[in-house]
Amino acid sequence: MLTVQTPTTPAAPFPNRRRQWRRHEDLKLLQRERELEAARRICQALFQHINVDELVERALRTALDVVGAEAGSVLLADPESKQLVFRYVIGGKAELLHGTAIPWDKGVAGAVFHSGEAAVIGDVSRDDRHFSDMDAHTGYKTRDMIVLPLKRWEGAPIGVLEVLNKREGRLDQDDVVILSIISALSSETIEQARLFEEAKLAEVVRILGDIGHDVKNLLQPVVTATGLLQTELDELFDGLPAMEQGRTAASHELCNEMLGMLRDTTKRIQDRMKEIADCVKGLSVPPMFASCRVADVVGHVVKTLGKDAEEKGITLRTEGLEDLPVILADENRLFNAFYNLVNNAIPEVPAGGSITVRGRVKSDAGVVLLEVADTGRGMSLDVRARLFTAGAISRKAGGTGLGTKIVKDVVVAHGGEITVDSEQGKGTTFHILIPIRPPQMTQLDHRDSTW
Repeated sequence: MLTVQTPTTPAAPFPNRRRQWRRHEDLKLLQRERELEAARRICQALFQHINVDELVERALRTALDVVGAEAGSVLLADPESKQLVFRYVIGGKAELLHGTAIPWDKGVAGAVFHSGEAAVIGDVSRDDRHFSDMDAHTGYKTRDMIVLPLKRWEGAPIGVLEVLNKREGRLDQDDVVILSIISALSSETIEQARLFEEAKLAEVVRILGDIGHDVKNLLQPVVTATGLLQTELDELFDGLPAMEQGRTAASHELCNEMLGMLRDTTKRIQDRMKEIADCVKGLSVPPMFASCRVADVVGHVVKTLGKDAEEKGITLRTEGLEDLPVILADENRLFNAFYNLVNNAIPEVPAGGSITVRGRVKSDAGVVLLEVADTGRGMSLDVRARLFTAGAISRKAGGTGLGTKIVKDVVVAHGGEITVDSEQGKGTTFHILIPIRPPQMTQLDHRDSTW
């Protein structure tokens, strides 16, 4: 009789493989659930808001939450300055970064922005691309990070999303997949919000053009009345007896000064209203360069704002301006720049303080260095970081924060540079470098000489 022996050793590899396969499928399912949950949460967070800042904040908070990270930031690109600006920051020392900017070709953020590809760094100390200046500036230590381009499923990035320091374990490729969903949906929504805000801005510009037209017309009676009042006062004072004319000379001089200031200021307002009207029509007026004495320009500013400063117990001073050479500049725009700086400084300076406009020549560089220094309360890091941008913060009642942006635009139009030093409780100094001859004029001279 034939007997069949049953093997005593079971085929173990097959159950193990099934268990491994099941574990792998469970992990895939878990990852898919995380992705779907991330999509659900970001949709819920984003579509409740249409303000760009609120959208950026909600996107970042959701990103950190779904991957369990400690800190992060959203940086949006500024094509004009070629920088990535920290639009919203969460984590240690966030207030030191908010509003600051880095060159858009530096660090991991710059590499990701230009390549459009995400970067996963398990240990930043081993990656030369890490922009360690930010850690040094804030005192916050980055261990691991993921940087993703903020872009729609197709299209160029509008910025980057940074996620730092996972609480448990290290950030990895699975987190990238989840964050990519958040990045794509956030970018789409932020872009739509920007378009919405641009549409609102276009309507504001149209209304501003109408208002500017009305203001310009309403100022005309002021111009006419000022001229008539000047004639009337001159006849009145000239008709006084000689003895009375001597006694009223000071009053006559003050009236002439005030009427002259009123006439000049009204003319400047009319000119600015015309610029607004031209901009609304799409006409951009280039700088009108001509021979200009900085001392005269600043003198008009001091004369215009002198009474306001005097009433507040503040001294306006000038130093070294008479020794400056004649420069080629747009006098009206230069006036606007110094008017904004001095006018902004007056509310910041306590009684007994001073505002000084000084200048000297840096002949080796062919530029003049102009400084506006005050003994006011100084600026916080947050305020200083936003200077010269459309997001500048004004602490003046009724202020818009656009004054320093206007100043920077004027300086840049002259081929110059502007920087600021400020310390809270000690004051602020703006440093302006302006070429004696603007670069565009120098290029014209060179072209003419080689014709």
